[in-house]
Amino acid sequence: MTKKNIKIAVASGKGGTGKTTISTNLARAIAKNRMAAQYLDCDVEEPNGHIFLKPEIQKSKAITIDVPEVDSNKCSGCGKCSDICQYNAIVSLKKIVMTFDQLCHSCGGCKLVCPTSAITDKAKEIGFVDIGVAKEIGFAQGRLNIGDIHTPPLIKQVKKAASSDSVIVIDAPPGTSCPVIEAIKDSDFVVLVTEPTPFGLNDLKLAVGMVRQLQLPFAVVINRSDAGDNEILRYCSKEKIDVALEIRDDIKIAKAYSRGEMIVDVLPNYEDGFTDLFDYIDKNIQLQEKS
Repeated sequence: MTKKNIKIAVASGKGGTGKTTISTNLARAIAKNRMAAQYLDCDVEEPNGHIFLKPEIQKSKAITIDVPEVDSNKCSGCGKCSDICQYNAIVSLKKIVMTFDQLCHSCGGCKLVCPTSAITDKAKEIGFVDIGVAKEIGFAQGRLNIGDIHTPPLIKQVKKAASSDSVIVIDAPPGTSCPVIEAIKDSDFVVLVTEPTPFGLNDLKLAVGMVRQLQLPFAVVINRSDAGDNEILRYCSKEKIDVALEIRDDIKIAKAYSRGEMIVDVLPNYEDGFTDLFDYIDKNIQLQEKS
């Protein structure tokens, strides 16, 4: 029996493979099968799931992090704050202390070591979390402020919007860096989306290494599966990686995508594929729990 609060992350080693297409249609297929589903767009630098799901945003919340603010009248110029910061976000030059908010990781170390209590917290806005509903699907997305680099803290806030009684589909950022780790790290299953090209294979190998390091169960979805070579299939066979779904390079899908339409809504014959994908994921999660 399917648990209500499982988390499925959809990731990719590179951008442009169809990650959002897979994650939005998977969420819709789950909902069409009369299960509570929620879509979390954690690709906060460029969220685009809303283009397809067309949610009604019910609440938008500004997200802030704490960065240091220095009172020059209290500062003794000891330099301890500068010494402890591993990211050079605070630099002491005698009695002049400079802070660089974009480099700050909000650890609070500088505040703790300051002997004169000259450092206090200042709120810095990094972006927004929007929460709403897209027909029968719960929806949340993060929007990082232009020019800001604090992606992981914003992703963490998006994930806090997860419902406790829904199947959660997380649309992760592309790549294998810190934002992706933050998005997928506590997932029950990871879907790696790739394409049959040399770049697709190279970046899939990086993504596989990432999820194996995190010890997360995973499978591969090949998008535009007939548009390239068979190297992805050979690699997955050699590495004993399941290919849970292959989607052909269909002009009808491309047209639907260009109009911002869901595949399972306008091309019902594809709905079974996404339903089967969820069934495969659900069975694998149950097997993991039993082992």
